[in-house]
Order: sequence, then C-alpha cells, then structure tokens
Amino acid sequence: MQLVIGGAFSGKRKVVKETNRACSWVSAYQGDGIEDWETHWRHGTTLVFEGWEKWIAAELTTSQNNDDIRGVYKALFQTLFEEEKKRNNNIVLIFLEMGKGIVPLQKKDRRLRDIAGWIAQDAAQLSDQVVYVWNGLSRSLK
Repeated sequence: MQLVIGGAFSGKRKVVKETNRACSWVSAYQGDGIEDWETHWRHGTTLVFEGWEKWIAAELTTSQNNDDIRGVYKALFQTLFEEEKKRNNNIVLIFLEMGKGIVPLQKKDRRLRDIAGWIAQDAAQLSDQVVYVWNGLSRSLK
C-alpha cells in the first residue's frame, strides 16, 4: 500500500497517474462512498482512494468519539492491506495534508484536522511507501 500526502492542488493526483499505469478511482470528490471500493476496483488496476477529509468529516456528524472513528479507518486500512496482497494489485491512498501546523479557529474544524492527522499516521504506519508531494515535486519518505 502506498500513501501519497500533500497540500491541496499540490500535484498528488499527477504523481499517482505518472507512477501507476491503470487505475480504478474511489473519490469522495466524485460522490463515491468509501464502501464503494470493491465495486470500483477493476481487475489488474491500482485502486486509488482520494477525498479522505470528506469521508472523515461525514463521520464527525455521528455521535462516535474520536477513538471510534479512528478505529473504523484502522480496520479499513488493515482490510485493504490484506486485499492488496490477495489480489496482487496496488492500493494508493491520497491524503490531503491539513493545516501545515495552523490551528483552525472553529472547534469542528480542529477536530477534523486532528482526526485526519491521526488517521494519516495510521495509514503511513501500515503503508509500504509514503510519498510527500508539494508544488508538483515528490519526495519518498518511506
């Protein structure tokens, strides 16, 4: 599994497209639900997820606490990790780096930033490769 992380419009999608021939996309920006991954993953392609901040924000409207939300995503990452090995095809997680250290004023925005950061850490830990993208330049961190 690969994690590609960087700021908004930093070139993450371009890096993924340049390094993977054929991709199946699950995109919150296109209205896909995270649970749609099995139906979107075409045989022989790299499965790409984008829009994690939208999926996480939707979780914040429930009464779950932060640890429960984080647990849901940790379990998903483990499932994806195992499925990637089983299918012998790659999975790429594109994450938006949120904040660059800037603390949002609104409590709900701070909560989203915090949970997204923890979930990105969980994804980085499980990923075989982590790439940071900024201004169209990519750097392998892991």
